[in-house]
Amino acid sequence: MSKTIVSTAGAPAAIGPYSQAVRAGQTVYLSGQIALDPVSGQLVEGGFDAQVDRAFANLKAVAQAAGGSLGDVVKLTLFLTDLTHFPRANEIMQTYFAAPYPARSTVGVSSLPRGALFEVEAVMVLA
Repeated sequence: MSKTIVSTAGAPAAIGPYSQAVRAGQTVYLSGQIALDPVSGQLVEGGFDAQVDRAFANLKAVAQAAGGSLGDVVKLTLFLTDLTHFPRANEIMQTYFAAPYPARSTVGVSSLPRGALFEVEAVMVLA
């Protein structure tokens, strides 16, 4: 099976040796997105809420560059450095996704790149 690399200026460039997303057949694997501003490459200010919002906006931009939308996402993984923010992450997620929601895992981690408080990765299936 061939694979296609997905890239967009609408999301931050990779900060390591990886692609923003890879499409294999009808499945697209979207790399983790933290709250980096796609223009400046800097972590957004404004705390947890601003970081979750920017990370989901980055994920949306990559999904669109792959020819899909967040409605095509079948699996999400959320990474939080503080699980007390879990309810707020749920609230913000609901502004980007509608029921029926994708499958999801949430993982508490000790740290994330660039000092981020939140990261999200996804798997998307295109029709």
